[in-house]
Amino acid sequence: MKKKALLTDEAPQPIGPYSQAIRAGKFLFVAGQVPLDPANGLLIEGDIAAQTRRTLDNVMAILANAGLGPQNVVKTTIYLADMSDFARMNEIYGTYFAEVPPARAAVQVTRLPKDALIEIDVIAMAFD
Repeated sequence: MKKKALLTDEAPQPIGPYSQAIRAGKFLFVAGQVPLDPANGLLIEGDIAAQTRRTLDNVMAILANAGLGPQNVVKTTIYLADMSDFARMNEIYGTYFAEVPPARAAVQVTRLPKDALIEIDVIAMAFD
């Protein structure tokens, strides 16, 4: 089994030497996404709700490019610049993963790329 890098214009282009996602067998490993606008590569303005939506929209675009959706996500990791944003982030997050939510970790970090308020990475699996 070889790993395969995936790339879509529907999500922000990588800002460093990494792939948007790597497919390895039935698994898809999506790199950490921040709330960048895919059209211009700039961080969107807005509060944690707006940034959570943009970040998850980026994740969903990468999943869709791989023929997957939110139902295929088995694990997420959420990095927050401020844990006091957790409740509001959680409300938005729940609208993307309504049925059988994936396992999840959420941590506060000192700083995120582009000074974003949030970053999310996911692991998804293609089910037969």
